[in-house]
Amino acid sequence: MTQVKTTAKTAAQAKTCGEAAPVIAYLIGVDGGGTGTRVVLADRQGKPLARGTAGPSALAHGRPQAWEAILQAITDAFAQAHLAHPALSDIAIACGLSGVNNAQWADELKALNPGFALLLTETDAGTTLIGAHQGAPGAVIALGTGSVGEVLQSNGQRREVGGWGFPVSDEASGAWIGMRAVNYLQRVLDGRATSSRFADAIYAHCGGDKDTVFRWLAQANQTRYAEVAPIVFQHAEESVVARSMLLDAGREVEMIADALDPTHTLPLALCGGLAAALLPFLPDGLRQRVRTPLGDSASGALILLQQHLRST
Repeated sequence: MTQVKTTAKTAAQAKTCGEAAPVIAYLIGVDGGGTGTRVVLADRQGKPLARGTAGPSALAHGRPQAWEAILQAITDAFAQAHLAHPALSDIAIACGLSGVNNAQWADELKALNPGFALLLTETDAGTTLIGAHQGAPGAVIALGTGSVGEVLQSNGQRREVGGWGFPVSDEASGAWIGMRAVNYLQRVLDGRATSSRFADAIYAHCGGDKDTVFRWLAQANQTRYAEVAPIVFQHAEESVVARSMLLDAGREVEMIADALDPTHTLPLALCGGLAAALLPFLPDGLRQRVRTPLGDSASGALILLQQHLRST
């Protein structure tokens, strides 16, 4: 289980130390991954006011870069709410971020806190789980640039499946699907596989000639491979190869689901940018079990923050 990490003094700690407790005017929940950052801005009572977005904030891309994206998304949220941006010391923030389970990265992120009154960090899988079932027991599989499964059992225990990181894990994710598509293109260019319109589309995306493909590969990371995944979905009806990739992804989702909840008794939600697109490719039994999440990862981070503030 990933523990929630905090920085800054809580009101109770400040009182014990004889200091004035920070005056928190706004609460912010953050969902940060390899493709983008989404935040929900709320008032002190937790009433949502607006949402904001920015670029990737997965910690694998760098901790300073993560803060840059988070701050941009927060600025966007205040603009969407038509509110003046307050001092960061007036804000409490909870961040559900890809990569927080790497303790060194999480510590570096906390050390770079730009001035928030309170900072909580949790994995994006953890906040997705909280948001999907509003804190109640259940299981989630998050499918986006990366992938991970998480379950909250009735006894309060949490467990994670997958999420070991790209390229060795993240099965059924956008990056996982995209990497397989690029491998197919390599086979076509070598003559090991038959060319198709599907291969042509990947070839065009990666530059359109072999030298450019090599340069694309040299710069490819998790996000760039994930950007290839939409091409696979676009050609799934006409291409047996593309459809096979997505059916393989569906079976990977099933294995994650079975590992999370072998008895199939807990509610299961699929979340993330690829959840709806992959639904038709899931095995029938799994597809019938899936329910719509009640909230997203950013709202889960906000719930986590409210729970913490109530407890202190």
